[in-house]
Amino acid sequence: MSTDQPSPPESLDALLEQLRTEFPNLSVQFQGGARYLLDHPRDIAIQSMRKVAANAGVQPATLVRLSQSLGFEGWQGLRELFVTAVREGGSQPYARRARKVVKDSDKTSGPGKMLAEMIEVQHHNLDALLANNADTLPRAADLLAAAPIVHVAGFRSCFPIAFTFHYIYGLFRSSVRLIRGDAGTLEMELRALNARDAVLVAGFAPYSHESLRVAQAAREAGCKVIALTDSTVAPIALEADCTLLFAIDSPSFFPSITSGVTMVEALVEQLLARKGKGAIRALEQTEGQLHRTGAYLPAGR
Repeated sequence: MSTDQPSPPESLDALLEQLRTEFPNLSVQFQGGARYLLDHPRDIAIQSMRKVAANAGVQPATLVRLSQSLGFEGWQGLRELFVTAVREGGSQPYARRARKVVKDSDKTSGPGKMLAEMIEVQHHNLDALLANNADTLPRAADLLAAAPIVHVAGFRSCFPIAFTFHYIYGLFRSSVRLIRGDAGTLEMELRALNARDAVLVAGFAPYSHESLRVAQAAREAGCKVIALTDSTVAPIALEADCTLLFAIDSPSFFPSITSGVTMVEALVEQLLARKGKGAIRALEQTEGQLHRTGAYLPAGR
């Protein structure tokens, strides 16, 4: 191996980003292979190299050379990134991580150190929001602001993210719909999707069937789809018009949704700024109604 051999990407996200960046400068054959990797990332982990090459319309040797040009020794090293992503996305490590938390707690100085570690990790998660979404956040706001109706969905642990968006955006916009799927009604709710609407779907690994169904139904209806997720190759992001990323790292047993909630708060802030005085008038009406109907305790109580 030559001394100027590039270092291979260390994660699937990094690999796909590199392929997108370098795509215009690749040879025609390399572009054929790269396009298939970008468009069908979940197939790479389960298909043979010959099958991938056939589907991509290139020779197997092209995939080997493409892998080597990216710094891998061969196809298997590149493919392993896809395998790892699928394995981690499909696993349910909560019990295993919980055992680690309990085991490590015996070695710490107590709750104070655990709290400090949690806050430090959350700081990193929040810092990543700006790096990952500086360009895509305005795009997401544009798509939502232009839609006559906005639908939002998030299931299980992502429901708080979806509900937060629905609640605070709904304070100054009435045409926001929360897709809940209560009592098996998801399919009925999806019938309301219209081609001019926008759909915001939140989800992280392991991904729920419901979130993918919403994303698919939105795409079939012609809606603009905004994915709020942990990876650019998440199932809900693969065909999204815009993807917002949030980190889910946590020293605890369960993935964190803190940066996901922060992301929707930042998104609604941009939507408020776009609507301007109209949003202020709507907020004044909403606040007045809430006070008149007794939603809040009187001041001083």
